[in-house]
Amino acid sequence: MSRIHPTAVVHPEAEIAEGVEIGPYAVIGPKVRIGPSTVIQSHVRIEGRVTIGEGNRIYHAAAIGMPPQDVTYQGEDTEVVIGNHNLIREFVTIHRATGEGQQTRVGDHNFIMAYAHIAHNCRVGSHVILVNNVQLAGHVEVEDYAFVSGLVGVHQFTRIGAHAMVGGMSRINLDVPPYMLVEGNPPRVYGPNLVGLRRRGFSREAIQALKEAYRLLYRTPGLRLEEALEQLLQAFGTHPEIRHLVDFFRNSRRGVIRRAGGRRA
Repeated sequence: MSRIHPTAVVHPEAEIAEGVEIGPYAVIGPKVRIGPSTVIQSHVRIEGRVTIGEGNRIYHAAAIGMPPQDVTYQGEDTEVVIGNHNLIREFVTIHRATGEGQQTRVGDHNFIMAYAHIAHNCRVGSHVILVNNVQLAGHVEVEDYAFVSGLVGVHQFTRIGAHAMVGGMSRINLDVPPYMLVEGNPPRVYGPNLVGLRRRGFSREAIQALKEAYRLLYRTPGLRLEEALEQLLQAFGTHPEIRHLVDFFRNSRRGVIRRAGGRRA
């Protein structure tokens, strides 16, 4: 049985699965579907076409499925899709997409901390951490296991690569390369995200290959980008991490951050 507080406003057309809890003064609209064992705390508002998977926990006053903050939006039918086992903390906002049939998507096992904003048409992978007040503009893509620290602003259409870490208060206006540590305004790449990679069980060989990738891409004067990428594939092409890194650079539309940081304290 679902447990719905008597002060909550749940539209009769909303689809509420077994084991869902909905707290005081929450508002759930008619096009919302909520999966099993998800907990909706007090004053949460979910409206528009929103699908939420199982085992999520959505904290006080989060707002999900609001219309996009986009002057081109004309009321077209769009949606938010959220996966399973996410923690979505207080006052998080996740907006519907722009463009008929488009989606804003959040994967599984993410930790989205208080006051973070995920704008229209964003794609957030799985096992991502967005710290307090991270602001993702429209059409941003965040790959799996990325860690974005507090008060970071991310420009629209920008990508943050898998297993990357972005330092607090950075301004991200170009793509963040996967597996790397990025910080600053303008942002700079300080090398592989060694702490994160080791915590996630990357092999010594994979980490060494990523260190060499950083040397070629950021610490070798006069070496053109495509030459560095070719050398990486020739030397370490058997590593899936290197193949993903190379593909990430080659598929970038905005360009990847190429400034190298100095020695960190």
